[in-house]
Amino acid sequence: MPLRTLVLMMSIQTTGMVHTTSARSFVYQPPASAYGARRILVKPNLGYPVAPPVTVSMEVLGQVLKALRQASSKAEILIVEGVCSPVSLADIAARNGLYALLDEGMQLLDADTLPIVEYPNRSPVPVRFDKMWAPALLQKVDCRITVGTFKRTILKDKPLISASLKNLYGLFPRSQYKARSANSRGQLHRPSVPLVLQDVYFCIGHLFDGAVVDADRRLISPDWKPDKGKTIALDKVFFGDDMISVDRAACQDAGEAIPSYLDAIDQIRSRS
Repeated sequence: MPLRTLVLMMSIQTTGMVHTTSARSFVYQPPASAYGARRILVKPNLGYPVAPPVTVSMEVLGQVLKALRQASSKAEILIVEGVCSPVSLADIAARNGLYALLDEGMQLLDADTLPIVEYPNRSPVPVRFDKMWAPALLQKVDCRITVGTFKRTILKDKPLISASLKNLYGLFPRSQYKARSANSRGQLHRPSVPLVLQDVYFCIGHLFDGAVVDADRRLISPDWKPDKGKTIALDKVFFGDDMISVDRAACQDAGEAIPSYLDAIDQIRSRS
């Protein structure tokens, strides 16, 4: 076995189906569905015109895209995001250096401009939404990867952890889910984000084949704003095939309480 391969294997800790590695030595291992795929969808956290850890680092995202290209040399790789600010996705991508990562078979798409369809809620106990609108493209790809950051905000006086599952908020059209601000998805905050995240998972989250949490640096916000706060170095990347397990492992490693929505989703999954 080559020495480099052995070193990389030794640097990765596996918890169940979740891999934990130093951000400095992160090499992504795609899910089985990526190999030979014709179309792959990648949902990175790029909703704000702010550098990491508010958004995903280009080093982590670059490793994901590189591994997906190696898994399927001819795949069309679609990077899909919906922003949370007046700044356009194209401008955010340019500021962060995303375009330098793309080859001819990769394309950046604004989720708010894509045709949408309703996805039924597969939970036996929907919280608020029996179905949710999201891009039809999710049904037209062979592999789906969510690449989130690791943040803790305060919402309604309680901590809210955002990682690979919360990252999916950017796929929902603001035209359908805006509230007071046209730049956000306020409807997805009622009655609470932890409750709505259960619907998010059972409408579209279950479709995803892989999840990555960039925790090289984590963001600790003093309030509800996910684009401002204190940065803490963690030097970790978590990845695996199941986003709920990946988010749980990230919380455990960082010493955060396990979010109620992860436990609720796991309880529902165990009964189905």
